[in-house]
Amino acid sequence: MKEQFQLKVLDILKRKHFDHAAVIAGHDGLSRVVKWVHVVEVTSIRNLLKGQELILSTGVAWKDNPNQFVSMVKEFIENNAAGLCIELGTYITDIPDEVLELANNQQFPIIIFQQEVPFVEITQDIHSVIINQQYQKISDLENYSQSLNKRLLTIESHEEILQFIFSALDVQVIFRLKNGEYEFVPDIHSSNQAEILEQLAKKQGNEHIAVAPIFLFGQEFAELSIYSPDIPISEFDLLILDRTATALAQHLLRELYVEEKKRAEEFEWLQGWLAGDHSLEDIYDYLTENGCKAKGNEAAVLITKLIPVKEKSISDVTYLKLLFRSVFEQNGFTVFFVEKRNELTFILLNNRAKRNLKERIKKAIVSLEESEFIRKQGSAKFIIAAGKFSESLCDVHKSYLTAKETLKIQQKMTQKQSHYFYEDLHLYRLISQLSKHTDLQELAAEYLQPVIQYDKKYNAKLLETLKAYLECNGSKQETSNKLFIVRQTLYHRLQKLENLLGEDFMEREKRVAIEFMLLVHDYLAASQPGKIGQAK
Repeated sequence: MKEQFQLKVLDILKRKHFDHAAVIAGHDGLSRVVKWVHVVEVTSIRNLLKGQELILSTGVAWKDNPNQFVSMVKEFIENNAAGLCIELGTYITDIPDEVLELANNQQFPIIIFQQEVPFVEITQDIHSVIINQQYQKISDLENYSQSLNKRLLTIESHEEILQFIFSALDVQVIFRLKNGEYEFVPDIHSSNQAEILEQLAKKQGNEHIAVAPIFLFGQEFAELSIYSPDIPISEFDLLILDRTATALAQHLLRELYVEEKKRAEEFEWLQGWLAGDHSLEDIYDYLTENGCKAKGNEAAVLITKLIPVKEKSISDVTYLKLLFRSVFEQNGFTVFFVEKRNELTFILLNNRAKRNLKERIKKAIVSLEESEFIRKQGSAKFIIAAGKFSESLCDVHKSYLTAKETLKIQQKMTQKQSHYFYEDLHLYRLISQLSKHTDLQELAAEYLQPVIQYDKKYNAKLLETLKAYLECNGSKQETSNKLFIVRQTLYHRLQKLENLLGEDFMEREKRVAIEFMLLVHDYLAASQPGKIGQAK
């Protein structure tokens, strides 16, 4: 440690008024620090001392009471006084053996003057040294702070600040961002690191360790510590530590601001790309700035909707984004993403042959769904929707719009089968568009209401039978096998369907209309449960 000068009892013995003084007890305590000088001529000083005072006394208060003398020395020791200087001859002529024994045991220096000494001059002399010492500390601290503040203008990483405090104090510096790894300046062997961290965990009452928490926005963001194995941490060291912690807070806040501003600018630019606001030249410039070189012009937008279950949030969205990026890059895509609430939008730029674009996206989605992280996400489920593939980077906004449409349709579908791609939605796309302009509920009820009402009244399964019969292209054997019913039961249900829908319900045009209305029914059932079939 670059030790700051501290006035000790040993130093005071070298002052001019102590030429004829003698240490008669507590020789092992001569390294005690002296912060002030106090004259005591009373019998109780518990509320007068703050610690590390050198006591001057003639002993007048206990001249005829050895027990009182012992009691006073105990009080000095309990209040952490630096030592006791007694003038012999005026009021007392000797020091009791019990006092000497106590002082030796507690390493408490007792110094005697064999003749009368001017306490006022001693006080003035020592106080001038202490005041000059304090002034020097303030001056050194100010110089350190100014130099550090100047460095802050050019410092690029917090490691430079850690090096700066190490150069000033020559102590072991330990730094850790919240939930991060410990950094040691200078770097030391892992075994030594472990020893220091063990002491750091038990820092209470340890004079060789000091810790300064760093707060940002009212939350503890990091922690700066110093460790001095040989010399206890001084007040000056604590002041330096505090100033450095403040500088680190300013630097970390600036880093967060720059990072957040960059993230906001990137978010704004990507939002513009999704909105179709950028020219092809602007897009190529952006890709170049980000170290990306598109090998083709094909792109697709993928939207992932994160749906919390039981009001629990996603455990680690950052890891989820890293997982998505990694999987899609392995399948030949450059990935950009925009995070908005519980929705992640990925812009996928194709880096391989165009012919298997859809297959690679599907493969990546399957890998994601089968990943350990996703399987362990009991707190959320995911909906993944891919938009229409674009042939130009300028048409990414079209893929984005169709991805949003795909997501909207997926959230309203009741079938177990997952439709990731816009191009696979077929009639659902038509239903989605029609729903914006037509009362599909009334239209579907016109065809299906008799069946729905019959099921509701008699707890029958005619609607389920109708779906299966149409999916099996009118094959009675396949339908009965699919529904796990005997053919006689199926014949009975089909007769009921003919009565409700008409004998021609399997004729081409009416059959197509009924199949379409069944899809409409599924689509509406997800968004308006319990209302289907209520139209008049």
